[in-house]
Amino acid sequence: MIPLENLLTFIAFSLVIIAIPGPSVMFAISRAFVLGKKGAVLTAVGNGLGVLVQALAISIGLGVLIQGNTLVIHIIRYAGAAFLMYLGIQSIRHRREGIDIAPELTKEHARHILRESFVVGLSNPKTVVFFPAVFPQFVIESSVPVVWQMVTLSFIFVAFGITGDSIYAVAAGAARDWFARSPDRVAMIRLIGGVLITGLGVVTAIMPS
Repeated sequence: MIPLENLLTFIAFSLVIIAIPGPSVMFAISRAFVLGKKGAVLTAVGNGLGVLVQALAISIGLGVLIQGNTLVIHIIRYAGAAFLMYLGIQSIRHRREGIDIAPELTKEHARHILRESFVVGLSNPKTVVFFPAVFPQFVIESSVPVVWQMVTLSFIFVAFGITGDSIYAVAAGAARDWFARSPDRVAMIRLIGGVLITGLGVVTAIMPS
């Protein structure tokens, strides 16, 4: 198994990385402006599950193969960027539809949010580079195969990531509820959220690999 010292160091490292707002935090906050607290938390969960699939793929060696293929990295990045821009533009276009300060999410809508967010997490190119560079530093050769040690680290990191993103999402959703006291202001906040999501997609597309 992973030595306790390595595990505690990894947990501390993960908490520091997660505490620094990154693209996933910006995505959760932006969605909070559009969907409210419940939708934003679902966004954090869906995004985290997408990242988890990447992390598990990396744990069994696929990440190394993908990381060495520049074309695949570019395809993942541009696909993810395009999807973010699509979500942002849709939020802008439909900012006045179904306005409710505390909207009740149907099961179908909740599943839709999870699916969208899962795709965003799955298409995050930084994960493919970040995890193979970091995980091997915390595993050792032992009776427990390295792949299972990396799987353990994957679940730990993603669990902390979902929790951290959800905290940001709830805070942003609370701010949205506090500011949004009229349909016009709700629409304006949704517009801001849509612009932020679209901008995140543009940044993802143009940032260096």
